[in-house]
Amino acid sequence: MAKKRPAAKTAKPQITNGEIPVVGAREPCPCGSGRRYKACHGAAASHAVTEHVQRPFEGLPGECDWVALRELVPAATIPLTLKGGLPEGVPSVTLVTVLPMAWPALRREDGSVLLGLQNDSSTGDLARDMADTLERALVAEPGTPVAARRVPAEGSRLQDLLDLDGVFEPVVHSGFEFWIPESEDARNTSPEIAASLERANAAAIPTVKLTSVDAAYWCETPEKNHLRWVMPHPEEKLLDALARLHAAGTSSLGEGTKLVGSFRAHGLMVPVWDLPTGVGAEDVEKPAAELAERLAAALATDTPLTTEERRARGGLTNRQVTLS
Repeated sequence: MAKKRPAAKTAKPQITNGEIPVVGAREPCPCGSGRRYKACHGAAASHAVTEHVQRPFEGLPGECDWVALRELVPAATIPLTLKGGLPEGVPSVTLVTVLPMAWPALRREDGSVLLGLQNDSSTGDLARDMADTLERALVAEPGTPVAARRVPAEGSRLQDLLDLDGVFEPVVHSGFEFWIPESEDARNTSPEIAASLERANAAAIPTVKLTSVDAAYWCETPEKNHLRWVMPHPEEKLLDALARLHAAGTSSLGEGTKLVGSFRAHGLMVPVWDLPTGVGAEDVEKPAAELAERLAAALATDTPLTTEERRARGGLTNRQVTLS
């Protein structure tokens, strides 16, 4: 029978400034408690890594567009404004939907930074993951991509780094040629980037941002076209309002169009309309603006839903798909 090991004596903490380094889960905690890291300060770090932030873009200008570009739009770019201005040697910072080889970020030869949006999150807080990537990109060697990594448990978020009073105006592109600087010849790019560009362009769905309303994106698919509209309203209140319109027969965008359901993404709702093939973005600009007025009136109504409206609400709820 093996001898019992004597209980370890609790040592006094050796680190008192609050800065506890990250070590292996089974290693002694650097604080000097005598316990393993995973049972001491690593427990809080692990929780921070896995805790899901439902609305990672809340508080940023254009939150609805952040969600759209993260989940719905293939190719788009947006200039970003940093708090305190750009560091020396960084002429610009641009948010892009995706980069070649799924790089989280790229520091170009001229020092400018491209920050990718459609990347995996390692912490459950996309805003913190992207802030870590941005901070590393700002000091990376020009001409190098920024690799993915496990983000430390504590750190800045995008809301800490970006100017919250800045303008957020997405520019939607038909392809990913923005990967190649204007000063470079696309024929001289590496074979890997050229192949990645070809694959990305082939998979891109034609998409157009409406100008008459905020965060609404028309897209074309082989079977039919769609309008996908990210809305900032609380989900329950928005479902009630859409149900009122649906029951009244006023939730469509014109003849042959239909409100078919919604996505749930990053804490916001994204209602989706089916459009007949041949109905372009310009054809739904005016109907979308008119629907926005009807929706505003429905959102302001507090009377209980009727039987028909509750039935319509149930149908909309059953056709929700959660993206994130």
